Amino acid sequence: MDKLKKLVIASNNQGKLREINTLLEPLAIEAVPQSDFNAGEVDEPYATFVENALTKARHASRCSGLPALADDSGICVSALGGAPGVTSARYAGEPKSDERNNLKLIETLKNQSNRRAYYYCVIVLVRHADDPQPIIVDGSWYGEIVDQPRGEGGFGYDPYFFLPEFGKTSAELSAEQKNRISHRGQALAQLAGILRAGKF
Repeated sequence: MDKLKKLVIASNNQGKLREINTLLEPLAIEAVPQSDFNAGEVDEPYATFVENALTKARHASRCSGLPALADDSGICVSALGGAPGVTSARYAGEPKSDERNNLKLIETLKNQSNRRAYYYCVIVLVRHADDPQPIIVDGSWYGEIVDQPRGEGGFGYDPYFFLPEFGKTSAELSAEQKNRISHRGQALAQLAGILRAGKF
């Protein structure tokens, strides 16, 4: 296949779109959001990140006629048996709200001393909607949950996701720092290696 020059990102999340675009920029790949093709969000009915990401990628590719990249990610909290996990974006129900999700998480952890948590991300890249061999990469980012939000950057659970080695929450990191070490940054770095090697 010719070098990948353009793909569609299967997301309407502005924070996620910014991060993915920044990380793809050095590869000279034009990444356009699925909204450019009037592709609405698709249901994510599965219990695993990879199945949901694959569903989103196939949908975006079908709507756009382009190769498609989708990520499914969430925060997994040890004391909650890995919850909210795949339901992270809708943890507090519909409509999706970062503020309500965070409030519910802090309330649920109120009497828990174990605050260990990690962000997990799986990224799927399909050549076309029915691609039988999608590229799948993933990344994990470990930290803990704090009760009070800190920082103005990031999105989702970032103001409550504390990184002991930095003494900061994810929302207090610069975008450059976050992109280097985050779960999504790790997964996209793997993907970039695959693309640079011409394995797509």
